[in-house]
Amino acid sequence: MTTPSPSLALLKRDLGLSLARGGGPVLAAGFYLTLMAMVPLSLGPEAQTLSKIAPGLTWLCLALASLLSLERLFERDYEDGVFDLLRTGPLALEWVAFLKCLAQWLGTGLILSLMTPVVMILLGAPVGLAGWALVAALIGSFSFALIGGAGASLTLGSRKGGVLIALLVLPFYVPPVIFGAGLMQAFVTGAPVFQALSLLCAYGLFALALGPIAMGAALRSALN
Repeated sequence: MTTPSPSLALLKRDLGLSLARGGGPVLAAGFYLTLMAMVPLSLGPEAQTLSKIAPGLTWLCLALASLLSLERLFERDYEDGVFDLLRTGPLALEWVAFLKCLAQWLGTGLILSLMTPVVMILLGAPVGLAGWALVAALIGSFSFALIGGAGASLTLGSRKGGVLIALLVLPFYVPPVIFGAGLMQAFVTGAPVFQALSLLCAYGLFALALGPIAMGAALRSALN
């Protein structure tokens, strides 16, 4: 029997914790569906109105649901001293933070992304939109996880961290929401979708490049 690499072992551990903590994906999916149900109910049942707002509304709810598990992303390991052990291990803190965000995304963001095209179609969006909606949601939700991880690391150890995380990261959630909803609107109106998709991919690369660096620096500061 071979021993899993430290990266794989950490990813499996955090994925298990992500699925088990406080309801995990069930809580996020329930929150997402509740938001999606409340807003249309408040606006009325007109199908034409719902189909128009479906792309933007879905992306807004996806961003808000992605915030739910961020407070617990690093907090418990920080309080239990796990980060002190990880710091002395073979993995850089930047890579540790990235793996934790990846596990959180696999446990929550991936499920929310799979739900996005279904919910969008139920609100009246064209069925042909499903493929683009899924691709955009996967890129956007992974960006949310990395930017959210940076916010969670910056508020580590502070009181009311959940509120602070929301205040810190929500402004950075605006670009992917605009690009993602813009991509959906472009498809509906027959305009080229590649410009919005390119911007969304560029933002994803930005989050991938800077997120782990910011998280590593913030974790070192908190541990010191």
